[in-house]
Amino acid sequence: MRFLTRPRIQWAGGGLAAWLALAAPAPGRAAAALDVVRTTKAAPAGFVEIGGVEAGAFNPAIWQAGTLHWVPDLRSPLLAPRSGKFRNIYAPSAVETPGGYRLFYGAWDGLPTGNDCIYSATTDANFQKFSHRRAIIVPGGYVHVCNVNALGLDGGGFELLATVYPVRERNKPGFFRSDATGTNWNGGRGEPYTVRARDIIAMDGYAYPNADINGMNVLLREDGARRLYFGDFRGGGGTFRATSRDGRNYTFEAKVLAGPGLVNDVKKFRVGADCYYLMGLHENRRRLWQTISTNGLAFPPARELLAHLDAADAYIVALGWVTRGAQESPGRRLLGVLYGAGPVSALDQNRIYARWLQKRVDFVARDGTRISGTRALGPGQQLLDFAGSPARRGRFELYAEDGVTRLGVSPEFDVQSGQVFHLR
Repeated sequence: MRFLTRPRIQWAGGGLAAWLALAAPAPGRAAAALDVVRTTKAAPAGFVEIGGVEAGAFNPAIWQAGTLHWVPDLRSPLLAPRSGKFRNIYAPSAVETPGGYRLFYGAWDGLPTGNDCIYSATTDANFQKFSHRRAIIVPGGYVHVCNVNALGLDGGGFELLATVYPVRERNKPGFFRSDATGTNWNGGRGEPYTVRARDIIAMDGYAYPNADINGMNVLLREDGARRLYFGDFRGGGGTFRATSRDGRNYTFEAKVLAGPGLVNDVKKFRVGADCYYLMGLHENRRRLWQTISTNGLAFPPARELLAHLDAADAYIVALGWVTRGAQESPGRRLLGVLYGAGPVSALDQNRIYARWLQKRVDFVARDGTRISGTRALGPGQQLLDFAGSPARRGRFELYAEDGVTRLGVSPEFDVQSGQVFHLR
């Protein structure tokens, strides 16, 4: 749903390959060597491109400390609405697939009428191109269906929660499950699927009939159960959790986060013997927020995740994490965040933007000039701005995803605009 009015929220707190060795210091032993290869590709005009910088395995410490090196995608926005009368897309949810990702998103993608729908597009593992863009769920007798949050299923298929309006003059989550083809929803055949009353979820143990769950319906699966993280504009603030076995009938559990914030995604990671639950929230304004829990039932106060870039994304209205790897497997990565945002407080001119969590790369010239990576092309490519800069002799410095822990330094060599290198 579009958020038209909201109370103000206050928060707490190309050529022959050149091989370069990057030394990663380690106490008490010789440093491991990382190779950088110059490729035959060409970087975007004015930039030097470095590949192989995507985030490694999820590190809860840097999230708990809030020391995260975010790099905006050069494509701003990453995805714009298609042509048409109503153009407003903003609710992204990316699900990893064998060939890359399936991106679900919501709102008006060039529609003739202002009725929100759920859409889908496919992209490669590096988010370079989008294809098969289409409406997959339409409201039918309802006015809107939007704010999708999606999960992939073993063996193929997907499960979604999305906000449906009106349900007795309120916003309520609807549950949608596809078969293994990913195109047939809730027993229907083909796309788009039309929302039916039977798709609306039920909940015991909460004042659900009066609840206004507008754009805050997050789905997580674990231990054979489905967790619903939700907010309620009539529930006094905070984020809540309920559990279901079938996806449609939920039992309320607890308030899991006190204070303001509109929950939009929760992802689970295993690190050693521990589990971590990462929650992302927005406030329809200039910043995003995150909080991390070790049990999924109690989250500490949210802290700032990132701020908007400029006037084009001044009002941030939705977010979705981008992960790589199976939820219950060690080494799962958090690669970035997609977010819906626009330039006006009416919240009806949104596009989808991307920030990527990456290792930091600097080029340090002999004369002391330091050129840092300032833009990205997907999760694994970072761009250093060499516009107007002559060829320079110097070295690369590589830092971890916290942006401050130095991993290595290369020998000196000549670098100029248009070159592409790759770390491995």
